[in-house]
Parts: sequence; structure tokens; C-alpha cells
Amino acid sequence: MIVVMKDGTTNEHIDHLSHWLNEQYGIHVNTVVGTGTTVLALVGDTAAVDKDALLRDPQVDRITKVQEPFKLANRRMHPQDTTVEIAPGVVIGGKKIVVMAGPCSVESREQIIDVAKHVKEQGATVLRGGAWKPRSSPYSFQGLKAEGLELLHEAHKETGLPVVTEITNPKNIELFMDKCDCFQVGARNMQNFDLLKELGQTRKPVLLKRGFANTMEEFLMSAEYVMAGGNENVILCERGIRTYETYTRNTLDISAVPVLKRMSHLPVVVDPSHAGGIYWMVEPLAKAAIAAGADGLIIEVHNDPAHALSDGAQSLTYDSFQETMTSIRRIAEAVGREV
Repeated sequence: MIVVMKDGTTNEHIDHLSHWLNEQYGIHVNTVVGTGTTVLALVGDTAAVDKDALLRDPQVDRITKVQEPFKLANRRMHPQDTTVEIAPGVVIGGKKIVVMAGPCSVESREQIIDVAKHVKEQGATVLRGGAWKPRSSPYSFQGLKAEGLELLHEAHKETGLPVVTEITNPKNIELFMDKCDCFQVGARNMQNFDLLKELGQTRKPVLLKRGFANTMEEFLMSAEYVMAGGNENVILCERGIRTYETYTRNTLDISAVPVLKRMSHLPVVVDPSHAGGIYWMVEPLAKAAIAAGADGLIIEVHNDPAHALSDGAQSLTYDSFQETMTSIRRIAEAVGREV
């Protein structure tokens, strides 16, 4: 339920009304202050709320019912775009398109630091890399785990790049807290609700990837799990979905970008590496994502893709990453943004 307040409503009046709703009905109220309009987003069981009593409040303009099951992530509840700050000066959702780049897996100290230096030199502002790697096959490389997390932290100290890395187990949250700047929840864990609820208790940004067979509503409901815990620093990531096509690893759902922007106020990034699964597709898919309105990209870059322990086929070399950055800068400029 959304309560739209009249222009000029004081903060004291809003606080009083919010307190009454909480005391009377157990409703949590999110206040969204826009240009000339203040909206109260009511979260909880609003069926029992006396709407007539609300409308008798002289400062209430109107009440709107939100039909979708996701409330906090809903644009109707929060008309303005949300920005998420991963680190000082690194904001996702603003004019600048944030590029997160690095290897699929951390393999050694030399590798991750070398990659971090190169991607930073070409304009990436966030280092991505996997320490824990959930793989389809139990025989595939599963990551260096805690050691990999330490190496990512070393790369951060060496280059200053903030780190985004995947977490798979809620038991490891404390281990991650001081070693990364943004949690990544992978496609396979999009509906790992225990993990999402625990991440909701933190205030560290969460990059949430869409599952490869999930609807937009299911995707936003997973974001809702994190936000319901109090952590509103959620970044949505489209990384391709499973279709009948087998030529590519997945099929990039480019329509997800404008659809999510219409349904939600949360920033949206695209992962062209996992979407195509082939290195030469990364650049055109990245350009398409920016043209469609994406707020960021997450790109796999490796110092030696031919010998990578995971996802070498979709990883860019340093030279191809440089070329990709040059190309996407042109697209960003054409749509009034920058990389």
C-alpha cells in the first residue's frame, strides 16, 4: 500500500503517522521523499488498515494499493532510482556506468594482482573474482575458498579496487565482511532464501544474479528477501537465461534491463560473459546492455584464458578487454552516460 502525502507535510506529521501505523497495525513504513511529493510505503499485512481513517488525515492526498508481491523493490513504492555505493566514489545507478572486471576464479596471488592492475589501468573500478566456485560438476575446480578471499583482499590493497565476490553459504558471512566490498549471489543461489535473509541483516551491498530459469517477479522477490531484512543496497544482475538455443552458453535477455527498470527502482547490471559464454560475444553484448540502459557490466578477464581453471572460453585477454572498453565508451557517450 502507498500513501501519498500532500505537499508541505512536515516531518513531524509523517513521524506521527508512521508511529501510529506501526503501533496500531504492526506496519513498517518506508518514507520516500521525492521532488514535491512524499510517499509512505507501507510494508506488512495492510489488509486490516483502516483506509477511511487514513484518508481523514488532512495531510493524506490519496492511497494506492500495490498488487505485486514485491513491495520494497517496487518502483511504485520508490519512484526515484536507487543508487548503491560499493566504495567511496564507486556508485552504481548514477551517470557513470561501473565496470566490474576480473577472472572467474582466483588461482594465485600473482594472477589476481596482475589482472587487477590491468583492468584498473583500462578503466574498471571494481575487481571481480571467485573464491568459492559453485560448479555444475563436482569434479570441476571449486575455488581456493578462504585463501582466495585473502588473495582478493591483497589485490584490493595493492590496487585500491573494491572487491565483489560470490558467497554461497550464510555461515561464511563474517569471513567475507572485511575481505570484500560487495557480496555476489550467483544464479544458482538466487532462491537460497536462508542466505538472502542473512545478507539482509548486513548493510553491505549485494549483487544479486537472476537465476537462469526465473521470472522477473521471482527475481524481484529474491531481492525483497534481502531488503526485508533492512539491507536496501541491492544491485540486480541479468546474466542470461536458459533457452532452447545451445550455440551460446545462455541467452542474454536484453529486455530484462528496461523491464526491471520499469518494475523496480534498483540499479541493474549485465554480465555479458556468462550470457554468451564465448569471448567474442562479450563486446557486442556489453554494448547492447549499455544501449538498453544498464548501470554496469561485470566482465571476466584473465591473464591466460587458454589455461584458466574455469570459464576460460568466455574470458577476455588484456588486449580484448582494452578494445571492449574503448567500444563501450562510445556507446555510453551516445546515450548520455560515461564509463
